[in-house]
Amino acid sequence: MEIKQLLNKYGFYFKKAFGQNFLTDEALLDEIVTLSGVQKDDKVIEIGCGAGTLTRAIAKQAGSVTGYEIDLNLREILADSLEDFDNVNIVFKDVMKVSMAEIEKGLESGYTVVANLPYYITTPILMRFIEDAKYVKKLVLTVQKEVAERFSAKENTSDYGSITAAINLVGYAKTVKIIGREMFTPAPNVDSAVVVIDIDRDKFKGVDKLCYREVLKCAFGNRRKTLCNNIMQTFKLSRDVVETALTDLGIDKLARGETLSAESFVKLTDKLLSLGVVFAKSKKAGK
Repeated sequence: MEIKQLLNKYGFYFKKAFGQNFLTDEALLDEIVTLSGVQKDDKVIEIGCGAGTLTRAIAKQAGSVTGYEIDLNLREILADSLEDFDNVNIVFKDVMKVSMAEIEKGLESGYTVVANLPYYITTPILMRFIEDAKYVKKLVLTVQKEVAERFSAKENTSDYGSITAAINLVGYAKTVKIIGREMFTPAPNVDSAVVVIDIDRDKFKGVDKLCYREVLKCAFGNRRKTLCNNIMQTFKLSRDVVETALTDLGIDKLARGETLSAESFVKLTDKLLSLGVVFAKSKKAGK
């Protein structure tokens, strides 16, 4: 049964509050799964199952799929759409309100997140898995095109920001496909893109991640100011101290946050710690 017929069968209507825009083209859905690299023994988490079109495409290739769906009105539709698959489990909960320990239970060997994310909650979901998850190996996200460009941006470009540097601390992001708005039902006002984020928790082993986040917040808090001025204001350091520290790291005294790579931010974090800077989040955590 075609997706539109299935939705009509159960009297479903789209809810703007949930950011519902479904992909229905089977060739495109299969391509997304291919781009994810998911294999027959892999475990997958899907966020926002919709009518189950992407869920089906994943289930054909993966060992198991655990889907999280917030809209209880999709229960019958998903049961119908996925009736031929015994490797799918749909959890009708808001994934942002489920503990990471519960999400990752039974997934200690590693898993992939594949999701067509609602635009309004893309960044919170991404950051939750970037910062809190222990066993995620890869995220394959269909998101707003402009957001994908920020996720995979290179330093010293207008799209590069704190979210990019946060991703780069623990992984590598790459935009792999552009999807026109006409491919969605209903069609949104913007195009989308698929971004693949490979996770490597040991990429910068030993860095204090809480302090790193504070440095990013400082560096990008006021993009019109130089990095030096932002650090002086945030951490109450003198210009001489900050300029000396930046020079020691090979960073231009007039540099702005968007010019620094994740590696440079790691070195800057360590440098500030060595200068005795007390980071609010680390202090709160008792570090």
